[in-house]
Amino acid sequence: MIIKYYKIFFINITDNTLIQLFRYIIVGGFAFFIDFGLLIFLTETLNIHYLTSAAISFIAGLGLNYFLSIKWIFQNRKCQNKLNELFFFSVIGVIGLIINEIVLWLFSGTILTFHYTISKVISTAIVFIWNFTARKYLLFNQDN
Repeated sequence: MIIKYYKIFFINITDNTLIQLFRYIIVGGFAFFIDFGLLIFLTETLNIHYLTSAAISFIAGLGLNYFLSIKWIFQNRKCQNKLNELFFFSVIGVIGLIINEIVLWLFSGTILTFHYTISKVISTAIVFIWNFTARKYLLFNQDN
């Protein structure tokens, strides 16, 4: 019984949105650790401004997210051309980056003075919802 569910949640190809969301949470977690760790390293160790660090670290997380998304989460491919797919995946990611930067700026750079790491956690939740929804329904959905 455990093996059956293991295969359903981790191995089998699926179009089930809940299973894809479960997998996207795992992938997003890995990408978040890369993104968040690099943000702190660049900001605290290399003294790069937190908004610049956030952009660099976000792009690193985006690359990992794309690779794992196409290999493990979304098997339905709307774009047969991999360069076009990467382009649209990145456009969705850039919109997420803009959301990320705005949230960081609003929560850490204006009247609100949260530490940038707190703002990053808030922005991550918002961007996660945007990225999953947009990628699932705009890019990796053959029904469109």
